[in-house]
Amino acid sequence: MLKTKKITVLILTLFIFISSIYAANTDTVKQDASAVSGGIFEFAFNLYGKMIELPELKQSGGNLFFSPYSISTALAMTYCGARGDTASQMASVLRLPTVKSETIPLERIAAGYGAVQNSLQANPDTSGYQLNVANALWCQKDYSLWDSYTNLVTGSFGAGFNKLDFVGQTEASRKTINTWIKEQTNEKIKDLIPAGNIDSTTRLVLTNAIYFKGDWATQFKKDDTESADFNVTPDKKVQVQMMYQKGTFDYGESDMIQVLQMPYKGDELAMMIVLPKPNFTFDEFEKKLVENHFLTIASASRKKVEVEVFLPKFKITCGTLELKDILRDMGMKDAFSDAADFSGMTGKRDLYISNVMHKAFVEVNEEGTEAAAATAVGMKMTSLPKPAPVFRADRPFIFFILDTRTNCILFVGRVMNPTLQG
Repeated sequence: MLKTKKITVLILTLFIFISSIYAANTDTVKQDASAVSGGIFEFAFNLYGKMIELPELKQSGGNLFFSPYSISTALAMTYCGARGDTASQMASVLRLPTVKSETIPLERIAAGYGAVQNSLQANPDTSGYQLNVANALWCQKDYSLWDSYTNLVTGSFGAGFNKLDFVGQTEASRKTINTWIKEQTNEKIKDLIPAGNIDSTTRLVLTNAIYFKGDWATQFKKDDTESADFNVTPDKKVQVQMMYQKGTFDYGESDMIQVLQMPYKGDELAMMIVLPKPNFTFDEFEKKLVENHFLTIASASRKKVEVEVFLPKFKITCGTLELKDILRDMGMKDAFSDAADFSGMTGKRDLYISNVMHKAFVEVNEEGTEAAAATAVGMKMTSLPKPAPVFRADRPFIFFILDTRTNCILFVGRVMNPTLQG
């Protein structure tokens, strides 16, 4: 079979406002949006299971923070141009909605993502929190994409369309995209695309950015924050600033875990914290959670009860993570090779994904949470009457920031040592 020249498309993921313009049946769109959210939930755990094996994570102390929604959205925009085995592999890895084992049509997938993103966009007058989501396409100025592709992505994902000169002004193009990312994330994500990751073979960059800042519905009092031990391991303790409050929250527990869900103002977003009980090692708990995420969390059936909450203040900045090998290992093989088929973008099989980059930031304190994330994908030319339960997060735990209306997971974090910011 003849080899065709492949062209780089750099696709960045940053959270952006998506509005669906497809005239689809309202009930169908709601069903597809729900299925998209469920797929992101499953994708989040599968990706988490791969990320925790990264050597750089182990070397940096084990803290982790990323946005499965951002990564999924950027790759979904790319998927809209995929065909054949490339599309099938991407659909499987992203856990895209299916009917009778067949992936639903592109237009419905795009509309589903659009509906989810549209529901996430915060109304500054009523939401009580900031949640900004933004998408953009950055195309080589003399490179042609099919209108059917650009209309689908700009319409459903609300992505802006921009022309750059990757060939003649490579470095300036990289800085332009990085500046956009920085602005969309309130300057929390800087230099997502390192020097050298865009070159003269780059033809397209897709970006998705998310920024979130929300106050707790019930804030911690600063006077109640005290220095306390955090058990990094059974043999290692560190001193942290431990916040405290007693209030009514969604709470549940099983033999293995405690689950606490704390809402942000507006009651549309919340942080869910999953804490292993002291008689289980974190490795045992984490393995169980990754393998049986639905069952593990569901086993701790939750209800509103009065809880004593102890939660450490922490800040995590995850540097740029290269996800190409992880996604390939998850089953997305063709997209990164000469076998890639993105003919839905140009009518030709001349594109492949060269890299997928992601960077994220989170800070949790008495007032609430601030978080941001960005992802980059590159495509290049080839070559009760009981005492109140105590939820004391004084040992490693996992947390999620999610939309309680759709159960869409926006961010996932692992806190191994709150005193480390990396």
